Amino acid sequence: MTKEFVPEKILRNTAEFAPDKLLHPEAELVPNKPRISDATALDAMAGDGGYQEEKYLGNYLRAKMKRDNKRFWAGDNISEYVTEENKERLIDEAAEAFETVLDRLLIDRDDDPNSKGTARRLAKMYFNEVMAGRYESAPDATAFPNDSTERYEGMLVVRSELRSMCSHHHQPVNGVAYIGIIAAQKLIGLSKYTRIAQWCARRGTLQEELCNDIAREISRATDSENVAVYIQATDGCCENRGIMAHSSLTQTTVLKGAFKLDQGVKKEFFDNIKLQQDFAPR
Repeated sequence: MTKEFVPEKILRNTAEFAPDKLLHPEAELVPNKPRISDATALDAMAGDGGYQEEKYLGNYLRAKMKRDNKRFWAGDNISEYVTEENKERLIDEAAEAFETVLDRLLIDRDDDPNSKGTARRLAKMYFNEVMAGRYESAPDATAFPNDSTERYEGMLVVRSELRSMCSHHHQPVNGVAYIGIIAAQKLIGLSKYTRIAQWCARRGTLQEELCNDIAREISRATDSENVAVYIQATDGCCENRGIMAHSSLTQTTVLKGAFKLDQGVKKEFFDNIKLQQDFAPR
C-alpha cells in the first residue's frame, strides 16, 4: 500500500501572490482579485518569463532586478528589494526549494526526527543569519566631526572577528579582519568598524572580494582615502572538502592611499597588527 502524498499547507499556500503589496506595504490588497500580467519583452529577456500571479515572489524580484540592471551576485546587497514584509514570503519559498534538495538527496523528511523542519531552518538561517548582509541595509555609522585645531591625524587599527561563507561551496569562512585608517574629517564609533565588516561578511563571497568590500564601505563611512584591510581566515572549502587541509590559513590585504604609497605607513599598520595578535591571538 502506497502512502498518499499530502503537500504541507504552510509551504503550498495557494493564496493570491500580490508583489506590489509586499514591495509597497501601503498598497491596498484586494483578495482573489484577478491581476493582469504586466510582463514585457524585458521580462522574457531576463529569463523569468514575466510575472504571473501563480509564480513565486522570488521570480518576480529577480526579473525586477534584471530590468533595473541591478546586480544580485551572492556578495551584493539587495536590501532595497527585500522588505521585512516580503522576507517571510521569500523564506517560505526557499523552504519549499530546500525540501526538494533534501528529497533529491534521498533524506527522509517525514520519519527522520533530525530532518523534520530542516528545510525551513535552512531557509531562515540563510536569510536571517548566514547571508543577512545581502538583505539588510547598511548599519547606521554615526559620524563625528574631526576638524578642530586639535584634530586626530594618526592611524587607527581595529580588530574585527568575522563569519562569512564561500560562495563557491557555501562553506564557512572564519577569521579576523584588521582595519586601518588615517583619520580624515570625520570619525565613526569604534564598534561601527566591526558592524560594517560583519555586514559585508554575512553574504556569499570570496575572501579577496570581502577585503575589497570592507575597504570600500569603511572609506565611504569615514571619508578617508587612506584605508587598509587585512584578513586572516580559515576557509571551509579547503578544510571540509577537497584537499581537507585543516591547517589551512588564508591572508588577504587591500591597501589604499598612504597605506599603499608610503612604506612607513604600511610598516606601522603591520606592526600594529602584530601587536594586536600578541594581545589577542586567534
